[in-house]
Amino acid sequence: MAGKKHVLFPKHQKMFGQVGENFKLARKRRKLTMVQVAERAGIDRTTLYQIEKGSGTVSMAAYFNVLRVLGLHNDFLKLAADDEFGRRFQDLELLEK
Repeated sequence: MAGKKHVLFPKHQKMFGQVGENFKLARKRRKLTMVQVAERAGIDRTTLYQIEKGSGTVSMAAYFNVLRVLGLHNDFLKLAADDEFGRRFQDLELLEK
């Protein structure tokens, strides 16, 4: 089965771009080259380039491994951690009982 193409709306692609910029800045603050980070993360340099450009086609594992190399792997746990909408929805359901 061929892979399904995932479409990102422009405002969401912009968010990915900001994430990529954050990765790039974190790498540069640590004075690490793209080659160093890619090797330590076990990915190709082109994959790191895509991450730093905010590509939505790169696996979460690759993003995680770069975070690990940068010492930011605990930030991964922040993804979807604050589910305000879900809590409100759940609270409404509990109040109806």
